[in-house]
Amino acid sequence: MKSSRIPVLLALLAILAIGISCNRDNEDPPAVDPSSNEAVNRWISEVMNEVYFWLDDIRTPIALESDPEDYFESLLNRPTDRFSAIFPDYGELIGSLTGVTLEAGYEFTLFRAAQGSDDVIAEISYVKKMSPASAAGLVRGDIITQINQTTLTVDNFRELLGQIDQPHSLTYRTFNNQTGQYENAGQVSLTPVELTENPNFLDSVYTIGNQKIGYAVYHFFSPGSQLNSSEYDREMDRIFAEFKAQQINHLIIDFRYNGGGFVSSAINLASLVAPNVTEQNVFSKTRYNDFLMQFEELQNVRNNFRNKAENLGSILTGNRVYILTSARTASASELIINGLRPYMDVFIVGDVTTGKNVGSIAIEDEENPENNYGLLPIVSQSLNSLDESDYSEGFVPDIVALERTERLQPLGDVNELLLRTAIQEITGAPSSGRFEKLDRIDMGATFDRKIRNGKMILNPFAIPRINQ
Repeated sequence: MKSSRIPVLLALLAILAIGISCNRDNEDPPAVDPSSNEAVNRWISEVMNEVYFWLDDIRTPIALESDPEDYFESLLNRPTDRFSAIFPDYGELIGSLTGVTLEAGYEFTLFRAAQGSDDVIAEISYVKKMSPASAAGLVRGDIITQINQTTLTVDNFRELLGQIDQPHSLTYRTFNNQTGQYENAGQVSLTPVELTENPNFLDSVYTIGNQKIGYAVYHFFSPGSQLNSSEYDREMDRIFAEFKAQQINHLIIDFRYNGGGFVSSAINLASLVAPNVTEQNVFSKTRYNDFLMQFEELQNVRNNFRNKAENLGSILTGNRVYILTSARTASASELIINGLRPYMDVFIVGDVTTGKNVGSIAIEDEENPENNYGLLPIVSQSLNSLDESDYSEGFVPDIVALERTERLQPLGDVNELLLRTAIQEITGAPSSGRFEKLDRIDMGATFDRKIRNGKMILNPFAIPRINQ
């Protein structure tokens, strides 16, 4: 944990622990049943009236006796605030943010089966290692037509998505490269397990002509599988050390499925990429609401780069990094793009990103053990070293490449659309392959249901210490 961030955490801890609030009466309210909605909603109100980024625009709440999720929603500055969220189980929230979830281990995107059809198909985006889906033989590009022997349609697909957290069956088709056709693959039965997903999904080095290209697929920002661990960050360091040993001169980072995560891991990754940076250089700045900005410790918050022996910045041709994106690239991924821009050329291939320049803190009620709720309110705005934060509408790609327009190739395959497009930009040589174009409309994806999707968490190490 960077020493420069410790005062910020201590200040937030102190503010929340002693219960300072800009709207709070001096006298404590009458005691209520700690398991009641009113007890939970009092806590929500206290937290939000201290840390919510849009404090001046907080809404008039509904009755304290209301359902906590409804009460929380009533406070939010919608539609400006697209991201604040409440969860019934704080433990499940934290598990998801570190990549631990109950699932079968596959992600997919939904499309209409054909123009004019009400049937829906689900195309598998990727399968997680050591998962039930991997053991069953599912691969990226497989087409799911039924869940629990029920055909997906525009009317029922949301209901069927709710069944994949339990034991379920899939009827699917797989692509035969020899015939060039999809073939029925029958049915598989899957039982979800508590799966620990490593965000470092794939890395490779390609030598094409006189260009040596490093490629890393990174699915979310988490330092490790538990709050105070760092094995994923250390693995990323090892990947970059190998890139450096192989003397790559181009770098492609794949964020297409990366909806965000912990800022600490974003700093770690950025420190491996930006040229000639040290702990004296600013990666990002953090701005809080006017109430919190009264405190000196919160008025000049900076997240500096780290010194990294594995840093590649000085060996990258044209001082450029290539980032692969989709409409689901969000939060900490966008923080990387924004934070690197003052130091190098960030070349984007893919789709317009989500547009999330604000951050959260995961909050639990440590004083009331009968309150299991967890909050992820927006508490801050992020800026780069030049005070730029103008990406609330997303980053526009330099080259548009949309996954839905082609049949999916394996991630890491040089014929895969986004990777192929980036390689073509690097080498100047177009691919000799022929690829069928598809006209499909994205109807949603399992990524959208992930707790961590669109989240930028200020500091994982602060979570167990904050008393709110």
